Amino acid sequence: MNIYVANLSYGVDDADLKELFEEYNQVSSAKVITDRMSGRSRGFGFVEMEDNDQGQKAIDELNQ
Repeated sequence: MNIYVANLSYGVDDADLKELFEEYNQVSSAKVITDRMSGRSRGFGFVEMEDNDQGQKAIDELNQ
């Protein structure tokens, strides 16, 4: 399951995002999207989880 994650703090990096979602199940990849010119986070990213049910559980619990 590929999950779009919005409204991230600009201080969040790939490792932080992965760590947050690993509380729910194994994460295949986590990527915070950055601006090409500045290298600064654009405030969103993507997380890929192997188990769809656990991915949905993470979405439900983290969606605020």
